[in-house]
Amino acid sequence: MRFLLHVVSLSLPLLVLAGCGGEAPPPAAAPPAAAAPPAPAAAPAAMPRTPAPAGAHVAIASPADGAVVKSPVTVRFTIEGMGLAPAGTGDALTGHHHLLIDTDLPALDQPIPADASHVHFGKAQTEATVELAPGTHRLQLLLGDSNHVPHDPPIVSAPITITVE
Repeated sequence: MRFLLHVVSLSLPLLVLAGCGGEAPPPAAAPPAAAAPPAPAAAPAAMPRTPAPAGAHVAIASPADGAVVKSPVTVRFTIEGMGLAPAGTGDALTGHHHLLIDTDLPALDQPIPADASHVHFGKAQTEATVELAPGTHRLQLLLGDSNHVPHDPPIVSAPITITVE
């Protein structure tokens, strides 16, 4: 009996190892790597730009720089050295106005955005009435070609600042 107990006591550790497969447990899986940040969006391809004749320019005829006005504000545009044509016509040496309100010039090799800060006058208008909140506003004109892309070089007015009461 003593012999049997001795054999069992010596065999027990071997049985435990055999039941576990005799190997160490597999290592814990590494935590998933943090997702890489998304790649920056590629810049849109440059659009072809329509050549501008030397000396062409646009300006804001009224209101005057520094004017104090009430809303709605009538803004009058001038152009020299080129003609006006509706968007999409493609007539040579023409363009149409875009009024920039409280914003910087957009990318000059892309179509001018159409939003509250980039107002399009694609019917070749020479004036517009715009609603502006009370406060100080910066206005500027940028001429666009038939596809709303600024000319090369861009035809842009000097900015003006007005105060709306």
